[in-house]
Amino acid sequence: MAEQLIRALSSCDAALALTAFQRAQHPDRAQDKIQVIHDGIDTGLFKPDASAWVQLKSAGLTLRDGDEVITFVARHLEPYRGFQVFMRALPLIQALRPNARVVLVGGDEVSYGASAPDGESWRKVLLKEAGRRIDLTRVHFVGRAPHQRLTQLMQVFAVHVHLTYPFVLSWSLLEAMSIGCLVVASDTAPVREVIADGKNGLLTDFFDHGQLAERVAYALENRTRLAHFREAARASIQERYDLATICLPKQLEFVLGNGR
Repeated sequence: MAEQLIRALSSCDAALALTAFQRAQHPDRAQDKIQVIHDGIDTGLFKPDASAWVQLKSAGLTLRDGDEVITFVARHLEPYRGFQVFMRALPLIQALRPNARVVLVGGDEVSYGASAPDGESWRKVLLKEAGRRIDLTRVHFVGRAPHQRLTQLMQVFAVHVHLTYPFVLSWSLLEAMSIGCLVVASDTAPVREVIADGKNGLLTDFFDHGQLAERVAYALENRTRLAHFREAARASIQERYDLATICLPKQLEFVLGNGR
């Protein structure tokens, strides 16, 4: 696969990467051909909505803007996206914020990396590891959610947690920022391309689940004082990743410019 990629880059006139991190993974001699242009985010669709609400029927709960809700979102709940770090932070998060509810969105399969041992899901493995240290009455696993429902969730939660190894930049992170979420994320590439610690979000050491818990608790405690983070998060997506005004025009320029 690597040899095929090198041959393709050698023969092409130009190529695209979604992030500078992805571009940097290619050989130096190929990087001059690669432009960084993201697919883009529809900021008119992914926007704040103070009237949004989500019903968790299994728990008999209705969540609204202003509730103390923490979300963790991934296609599948697996280590590549930091699920194990979040689960290990949960006991301390719950101790620090006894009224907070946690909503985890994602399936039990594996998209990237290794499968859980003995044919189990990573969710079951990490729940067993946590044992009684987690209050499951305040933790809600909702599986994979339709995009509209996921958007509504992001519009009501207080803090959004995003963790990842250096890998593909998650669309859910950019959508959450466009919605104006208060984000606590891992200090890893390519997350650092979109979140500046203390300006439009909070960054934390990927492997330090204690620090993650403290940062989440801090964000919840200071939601009002940190409102400017939410505004800055949305502004940064509008200014750099908006589909209609930024990314699509750059994509068209790339195609038409290189096609002449």
